[in-house]
Parts: sequence; C-alpha cells; structure tokens
Amino acid sequence: MFNTTAWNRLRYSLYAPVYDVVAERAFRRPRREALGQVTWQPGMRVLLVGAGTGLDLPWLPRDIELHAGDLSPAMVTRLARRADAMGRDVQAREIDAERLDFPDAHFDVVVMHLILAVMPDPVRGLAEARRVLREDGQLCVMDKFQPDDRPAGPARRSLNALTSAIATDITRQARPLLEGAGFAIEQDTPVMMGSLFRALLARPTPA
Repeated sequence: MFNTTAWNRLRYSLYAPVYDVVAERAFRRPRREALGQVTWQPGMRVLLVGAGTGLDLPWLPRDIELHAGDLSPAMVTRLARRADAMGRDVQAREIDAERLDFPDAHFDVVVMHLILAVMPDPVRGLAEARRVLREDGQLCVMDKFQPDDRPAGPARRSLNALTSAIATDITRQARPLLEGAGFAIEQDTPVMMGSLFRALLARPTPA
C-alpha cells in the first residue's frame, strides 16, 4: 500500500497552496456541524489533529486553549497565518498523529477532521488520541467512511490502492475503528453526500 507518513508529508506539502480552493467551501457545513456536537466549556484545552490550513478555526469557541498541528510544514505555515489573521491565539506546530508529543490525559477535546481516512495507521492514531484525552474528554471526528455493516468488496479494495495513494482510503469503517480504540460513540450524524461523510462524537470508555 502506497500510504506512508513520509509520502503524506510530501503530498500534503504539495497540496497546501491549493487546499483551501478544494476544501474550504465543500466542507464548511460538515465542519460546523461536527464541532457543533461538542459540549464546549470555557477554558477547555483542545487539540486539532491534522489541522491542515486551519479551516476549523471559524467554528471553534474563542475562550479555549487551542493547540493545532499537521504533518505537513507547509500546512502548518498556512494554519499559523490564518490564526494570526483571525486574531486567534493558537499553538501551531508540526505533529504526527500517530506519535503525539503530548502528555497523557492532557486535553478536554481532540478534533480529527478528514484525517482518519488518510493516515497510514488509523488504529494507532486513535490510540494516541485516547491517550492524550482526559477520561471525561470528547473526540470529534468528521470523515468519509464505508458503512459499518458492509465491509468493502474486492472492487472497492482494488480501487483503494489508487485512492489511498493520491487522496484518501475508501474502505475504513467508523464504528469498528472508534470502538476498537476504546471509544463509546455518543453521536453519529451524516453530514455530506448522504451517509458517506459522517460526524461522530465519542468519549473514552473506562479503562
């Protein structure tokens, strides 16, 4: 499978200059709806994983401590510029979602938008999200998923060899991934293209 961390860093650095043209308008409503499922409180410590150019920023409260990062340095540069233009205090840095450099139980909310279908090892990425979340924390996910009750067939798996290299994995299932990583799903809402794109809110299950 041609989907590695190094390749994703390179290709998203190449995509960065045109990313907003492709993704800003198309995912505006899904982002807003996904973040609207979170129970926000002033002073929360929040992590955006795979934050890209910062397209989630307009839909986040201002009275939170916000950390955001991406695998691609070019994306992080644009993220920091967007935060500055919006007058937002955001700790922007390069991060690998599968190897988060944060302490255990450090965040109240972890946001993972359009990243679980991209990263080489989503199981490891979700394990890291669970590790850095507090026991009463919230995981906010928005992405494209194969139906939970219908695994991908041979044709879709064959096509996935191409799509996962240039864009995204089209075979991943939300509930098996999140529940297998130790999360209980509280909300699961279709937000785009029927039920292809879904917004899920989940909390860590007791250890």
